[in-house]
Amino acid sequence: MNRINQKMQEDKKLLSIYFTAGYPALNDTVKIIQDLEKSGVDMIEIGLPFSDPLADGPTIQESSTTALKNGMTTERLFEQLKDIRKSVSIPLIVMGYFNPMLQYGVEAFCKKCNEIGIDGIIMPDLPIDVYQEDYQEIFQKYGLINVFLITPQTSDERIQQIDTASEGFIYMVSSASVTGSKSGFGNEQETYFKRISNMKLKNPQVVGFGIKDAETFQQATKMAKGAIIGSAFIKYLTANGVNSIADFIKTIR
Repeated sequence: MNRINQKMQEDKKLLSIYFTAGYPALNDTVKIIQDLEKSGVDMIEIGLPFSDPLADGPTIQESSTTALKNGMTTERLFEQLKDIRKSVSIPLIVMGYFNPMLQYGVEAFCKKCNEIGIDGIIMPDLPIDVYQEDYQEIFQKYGLINVFLITPQTSDERIQQIDTASEGFIYMVSSASVTGSKSGFGNEQETYFKRISNMKLKNPQVVGFGIKDAETFQQATKMAKGAIIGSAFIKYLTANGVNSIADFIKTIR
């Protein structure tokens, strides 16, 4: 069974952390992953930096720009992660944009992920219809779960389609804005969380965008399986470096 599916079966609210590979420094990637697992994180999203990240707010955009300047590439990330499964057992997901994957070669990318021990991929700009028609067989061949995003604007019909196509969890974007731009959740988000909960989807939902502390983590996971923190963690790395990651995780739960 894929590690993501195993994790979703655990009787707890899950904390997933996103960070940009190659940030703050090029060779910090493996240490950050190892320290996050030691700190009790349930799942990690490894951001593959891209020059035109449409869904990312300024914090993640800046980290991507720095990582690219540091020399991070798809090939280098794979090289850094080649022995990651000797020290890390929690689910690892590569999150990025479709262009770098396409340039590398979709099958070659998936094959490499499988060899390294990556469990899933999140590509916000890969439409579900294109995925199902052109790439689903490749992802499944290499045991990779493709995680789809929904937003408050996604229609019930589309959500049902995504739920049918999903095999791990659904990434539930808390708002229509970019990452890192919200502080807390208002009535609009609460209504949205309730709406999705009432749909009784077969896949668990993990909430992203706007989670930054214990209060927002608890709000986000009231009706969902877990929550993802990205921008707040990157801000912490910017301010504190990579040597006190456990202190950040302690502020969440």
